[in-house]
Amino acid sequence: MKPIVTFYRNDPNAPKTTMPAHLGANAIIVDGNKILLEKRRDSDTWGLIGGGVKKWEEPLDAIAREVREELGIRVAKEKFRKLAVYGEPGRIAAYRDGSIWRMVIVAYLLELPESTQLKISKESKQLHWFTAEQLQEISIVVTHSDIVEDWFIKGNEYPK
Repeated sequence: MKPIVTFYRNDPNAPKTTMPAHLGANAIIVDGNKILLEKRRDSDTWGLIGGGVKKWEEPLDAIAREVREELGIRVAKEKFRKLAVYGEPGRIAAYRDGSIWRMVIVAYLLELPESTQLKISKESKQLHWFTAEQLQEISIVVTHSDIVEDWFIKGNEYPK
């Protein structure tokens, strides 16, 4: 069965957008040298926790909501640290319904103990903590892979 969404990043074969740019918020959730990823139902790939920013939301409000919805935990907005905005035009999400969006992602850091009780949402198949070495063995959403790579390269070198 065709996936609900296919992601592209700087791919010359990506379809042309049919919709306006879409703002998203995603979290790099870490505990020491591990990062939390979800196995997504819509694409059967691993990705960051997060999603779309609603018309009435700030990105920070959106990531706090997404963490609550996708992990079942409430986290104060002050616990998130904005890392970077990923907005190059080649970041595309093509949905099975024919809508094709350019994605602009605001990435946040959240430090969370691995022992935190997390709930898998209906959007996810699985949650798992990964080391940098383990990431080489999995398929990561291409629009998230550079964000994850940047974290393991830059880490706390991001501006505070």
